[in-house]
Amino acid sequence: MGTSPPTSDRLRFDSFEIDLRTGEVWKNHNRVRMQEQPFQVLRVLLEHPGEMVTRDELKQLLWAADTFVDFDDGLNTAVKKIRDVLSDSADHPRYIETVPRRGYRFIGRLTEVRPAAAPSAQERDVSTAKQPEESSPPVLPIEKRLPSARLKMLLGGVAVLALLVTALVQYRGIGAKGMKKPTIRSLAVLPLKNLSADPSQEYLADGMTEALIGHLSGIHDLRVISRTSVMRFRDTQLSVPEIAKSLGVDAIVEGSVIREGSRIRVHAQLIRGATDEHFWSEAYDRELRDILSLQSDVAQAIAEKVEVSVTREEHSRLVVSRPVAPEVYESYLKGAFTEDYSRAGVERSIAYFEDAIRRDPSFAPAYVGLAIAYGQYGTPGIGGAPPSEVRPKVIGAVRKALELDPALPEAHATLADVYQKQWQWKNAEGEYKRALELSPNDAGAQLGFSGWLLCQGRTEEALAWSQRARELNPFGVTGEDVGWIQFHSHRYKEAIREFRSDLAVRPNDASSYWYLGYALIANDQADEAIPVLEKGVALSGRSPGIIGVLVRANAHAERRAEALRLVDELKRRQQTTYVPAAAFVNAYLGLGDNEQAFVWLERAYQEQSAILQLLKVHPFFDPVRDDPRFKNLLHRVGLD
Repeated sequence: MGTSPPTSDRLRFDSFEIDLRTGEVWKNHNRVRMQEQPFQVLRVLLEHPGEMVTRDELKQLLWAADTFVDFDDGLNTAVKKIRDVLSDSADHPRYIETVPRRGYRFIGRLTEVRPAAAPSAQERDVSTAKQPEESSPPVLPIEKRLPSARLKMLLGGVAVLALLVTALVQYRGIGAKGMKKPTIRSLAVLPLKNLSADPSQEYLADGMTEALIGHLSGIHDLRVISRTSVMRFRDTQLSVPEIAKSLGVDAIVEGSVIREGSRIRVHAQLIRGATDEHFWSEAYDRELRDILSLQSDVAQAIAEKVEVSVTREEHSRLVVSRPVAPEVYESYLKGAFTEDYSRAGVERSIAYFEDAIRRDPSFAPAYVGLAIAYGQYGTPGIGGAPPSEVRPKVIGAVRKALELDPALPEAHATLADVYQKQWQWKNAEGEYKRALELSPNDAGAQLGFSGWLLCQGRTEEALAWSQRARELNPFGVTGEDVGWIQFHSHRYKEAIREFRSDLAVRPNDASSYWYLGYALIANDQADEAIPVLEKGVALSGRSPGIIGVLVRANAHAERRAEALRLVDELKRRQQTTYVPAAAFVNAYLGLGDNEQAFVWLERAYQEQSAILQLLKVHPFFDPVRDDPRFKNLLHRVGLD
């Protein structure tokens, strides 16, 4: 460390000296270690002081055509390592300046270190005797290196250039003092790219994206956009500033995932949304079994770089060290990241989660996924099983998840939803608030809490929370979500607009047709509701829930015979499969047969049907609100 540095081909700036021949970097006569690739980048920049060297030029000079690692990731990492060694900053560069999207420029003040006088023969003998057996390995030659004559010519005029560069640095320094970088209060993690040779590993990149969003969402002082909204930018041609403006965020996280056997490499970088300035970049190489700790490390680094305030509790939740077997994590991801929400698709998800649990009974996220999948299986739209059958499974899975990890926000939100369906209103409220405390950016939990408020009749608060969720998930919180609250607030025209806007972008979504049918009927447009609901019935494989609302539409359109035919269809199906009581409730209320409606309302009570959560606000119950039987039912559900 204290040996004098070599004097040949040596340059100096500030306290640093660089030997272009040996690849050694010295600071105050102490050698600073720099890896070969970063030094090669630095050497090219030093050969062109004050000039921009483009990314393409660096690629041609230094990266082989068959390099496994993505070039952009490799170059960003190399520059980051150079800055680490030189104690430089991307925000306020003293040596390496980034020219956004184009290249880099060396802006430090260079001086040439003159070679010392040649030693005498005796001195050479002594020097040879003291030469250590091992010396620093030589720098690998650059096959396409620019002519050294150019370097000598540039260095010959370095004194003049140095004065200009110094003046420029001083000018920028003055400007920097008066122009503080804007604080980052919000960000979006764009879908990480799958750079593995196998396209089927896409789920691994999706899992990493979701994990980063989940970790960062636990920070109260940072607004983080939900995964559903960022996924639409997976293959976008939009620029970073355009994406940031669309999502309303200050910064963007980009990155990539490469899997090779049992190892995984993740690269991430932070970019200012307004200026497209890359101000942090890092690559991580780990064994796949350490992927949870890798996710934690990346999230911590991002939180540190955006300089957001992190409480002690939030920091403790960011730190994860538990290993997970690759096959367990793969089964979990395959269950979680499905685009098929049909009955068959949900059944496949359940099988994947159960496989993950069988392989590792202590992996808490798999239990949360299983609970959510069972909850979907019991919805009227899928009709896989009655609530009495699936809810014990949901409760068992989510409680096991919380037993293993009490700080899982998604588990608390799922348990809140179950409590709400069981009319345990206080418990549901407590679980929603705990979920939001653990993950204040969880749009799903915010939307769930808005549903709880709706059931209480607090419609204005419900709308406010749904709008807050939409800000975090602008392309995921749909018109269906907001319009459903507006429907129950008797804002039918607004609800219709929301549902139609959904259908404009999702023309094959059965639920949107279903909800639009509700609003059209309530707005005295039953004739228009009939073809809408028939489309929903066809798309859903003749969902009993949608058929029940179609009965009401036909009855209000004075097509009673068709309405009764549909009721007969529900009765026949009831002989062989599960038909939700809510389907008959809607049907008989629509027909004006209140006696049969109350028979089915009692069955809905025994079934703990989801429709009874909305007793206080559902417009379809308005004609029977003064009936003593309805008031008694309202009391038994805990909503009086």
